[in-house]
Order: sequence, then C-alpha cells, then structure tokens
Amino acid sequence: MWDAARKCIAISSSLASQQHIQGWRKAIDWEKRIKIQFRKLQKVKKSVGKNKEFRLKYAVKEYLDLVKILQRKVAKLKGGFKASTLSQYSLLFELEYYIEMLIKHIDLVERRLLKGEIIPHNEKLFSIFEPHTKWISKGKAGVLAELGQKHLIVTDQNHFIVYHRLIGDTPDAVFTIELAKELKNKFANRLTSLSFDKGFSSKEIITELEGIIPKPILKQKGKPNKDRLEIQRSKDFKKLNNSHQAVESNINQLTYHGLDKCTDKGEPNFQKYVSLAVLSYNLHRLGKAIKEKSTKDSMRGSRKSA
Repeated sequence: MWDAARKCIAISSSLASQQHIQGWRKAIDWEKRIKIQFRKLQKVKKSVGKNKEFRLKYAVKEYLDLVKILQRKVAKLKGGFKASTLSQYSLLFELEYYIEMLIKHIDLVERRLLKGEIIPHNEKLFSIFEPHTKWISKGKAGVLAELGQKHLIVTDQNHFIVYHRLIGDTPDAVFTIELAKELKNKFANRLTSLSFDKGFSSKEIITELEGIIPKPILKQKGKPNKDRLEIQRSKDFKKLNNSHQAVESNINQLTYHGLDKCTDKGEPNFQKYVSLAVLSYNLHRLGKAIKEKSTKDSMRGSRKSA
C-alpha cells in the first residue's frame, strides 16, 4: 500500500505541475505524512506489551484514513485531467494502475488487520512493480524470505542443464510424469535413469514412472513397503541418488550467472533473463570441460616426450 501511495503521489504531482493544477504543491509533505503512519504501524505490529491489539487497530485506522483521503484526491485529479501529449497519456495509464493497486491494498489491510480475516494466497501480491513475483519460502534457515519464481531444472551426468522451466505455484508432483515423458521423447534410449527430489513423489507416480524410465530414482513419501524399501537400499539406487545431490550445487551456480536478481521488467523479460542465465551457465561448463580436456591432452603429450 505504501508503494502504491508514493507512486500515486509522484505521478499526480508531475501531472499537476504540467497543467498548473492546484492542490499538489505539498506533494512531498503528503509522502512524508503517509510514510510516518506506515512506520508507526510497522513499529506497533512488531512490538509487544499491553493493549497491543487496541494500539494496532488504532495505528491501522490512522494509516488507512490518511491513505483513503489520498486515494480520493488522486482520483479527482485523474478524473479532471485532460491529456494532450503522448507522455501525459502514458502517465495517466500508469496512474490508473497504481490507483487500482492502492484500492486493492486498502481492502486487504482492512480485512487482515481490522477484521482479522485470513487472506487467500491467490489474492496476495508481493510486488506491485512485478506482479508475477511469488513467495517462494519463509523462515528457512538463514533466509527470512525468498521472492521470485520456482525454477525447475534438469542436468545430465556432466552437469549441463538440458531442460528448464518456470513452474510458478504449481506443486512439483504435477510435473513428474509429464517431465519424464518429455525427456524420454527427447533423449530416447540414451536416458537410462532419472532422479527427482522427494517432492515429486507419490506411490502412483513411482509405479507409472517405472513404465517410462529404466531406472527411476525417486524416494517414496511416507513409510515405504518392504519391496520399495529393498529397492531404495540397493547399491545402484544409493549411488544414483547420491549423484542427484549435485543438482543443488548446479542450482547454486546459477545465482552467479544472473539468477540472483533479475534487473529486467515484466514477466516475458524475466523468462528471457532466466534462459540467458541457463545459457551462460552451460557455456561456462563447456569452457571448463574444454580446458580440462586440453590440460589432460598436454599432460599426455609431455609424458610421451619424456
């Protein structure tokens, strides 16, 4: 709500100054007042002590009252503004979006903090600037929160990424069979084993997967039966499952090839950014492999000379 409010103030102030519209001379003061109420609310929300619920509702009400006045003020400007240039039309279009975001978050804050409702996940928005942003994890060891999009990657035995896909909020298990079939079509008989994290598993999925891949490496969720336990304890299964752990290292390396933070705007550009990071990673792996081969060849040559 704070982000939407400050953008509404900035754009409205710019439009007002272009046509000498009264009432926006104190735009900076408006921004300061709203930010002060926002910080007060944050402080009360994090505090402990007597009458916290009363103090919280009072702070929320003060914040909302001020933001609602701003919303009406901005709506009045937008309704009476007559655009005459392309840049003005563009600013009006942008302002309309931020007014919409302001109204949406006034409603969410009222329902969550005043009425005590639990907001459904599909109604939440984690960035008004990049609406496709998802909440990936919260409270994980060493990480307070991760925002972005879940990225499914598949690597081969040489650690090259051979498949990748953004999967949003969809559960991992939805993709298991579809992914196995897609990879089987792509690599045919060269695909002899395929390993997954436990999140891709279910008893039914394991059964179906065994008819697609010769050696599916997938631990069963819950307590496995005797036959499944025997398979999971076999040397071959353990060896291939241990090799699977390298994918975590591959994912970590992607953060050093552009996937730590996307600087492009918009979901289509985000997807391109992800693909370029994967390409960068694979080129780096290829360069490393060529360098290692060159070193081995030169060592062989020096031994022959000796």
